[in-house]
Amino acid sequence: MAAQPSSSAVRALALEYKTIQDEPVEGFRIKLTNDDILFDWEVAIFGPPETLYQGGYFKAQLKFPPDYPYSPPSMRFVTKVWHPNVYENGDLCISILHPPVDDPQSGELPCERWNPTQNVRTILLSVISLFNEPNTSSPANVDASVMYRRWKDSKGKDAEYANIIKKQVAGSRAEAEKDNVVVPMTIEDYCIKSKPPVTESLDMNDFYDDCYDIDDEDSDYVEDDEADGADDSGNENA
Repeated sequence: MAAQPSSSAVRALALEYKTIQDEPVEGFRIKLTNDDILFDWEVAIFGPPETLYQGGYFKAQLKFPPDYPYSPPSMRFVTKVWHPNVYENGDLCISILHPPVDDPQSGELPCERWNPTQNVRTILLSVISLFNEPNTSSPANVDASVMYRRWKDSKGKDAEYANIIKKQVAGSRAEAEKDNVVVPMTIEDYCIKSKPPVTESLDMNDFYDDCYDIDDEDSDYVEDDEADGADDSGNENA
């Protein structure tokens, strides 16, 4: 039986979702995959201008664990993305989404991994950073990593890496047209933080009362926090 989400996870996600809708992250659009499921988001990523991914429209799924934000979400691209840090099945490999354990074999410092102070906004900004500068020290896609290094070392003369990405970018535009999405092509358009289309406001109480069965133990924990004067915003660690 799947673990029930904690009340703190529901509260934190509802708050983060509302915040990002009110103050969008440049280069991204988000929505719930299903209006009744707060723990499964659809993310649309626009390729940053002046990069190989310019003009691209890449979709991904962001899935949150029931104990979020104490454990990281997972992110998988559903649009084909040729990138050193994306597995062939679309799974994103990035330090910020790795559990906060000490693993010397990974080559990652504990401070580079997930911790409860991270949030969706920092994840999305990290993804954009990867688009601009892949991490080839521990690649998820070795072939893409080798091609990227050849392309970079040759200053673009070895165009195999660039050509694959250009084909994927061109293919992604058909999906953008299907979704009636205008992909920003210039830095000016990309950096404008426009309000998303007006939708029904997210009623956080709906998620607390109707969609999730919060266990009694977690409820008692929340009440104890309130008695101690703790912040009940559900975003204590954000």
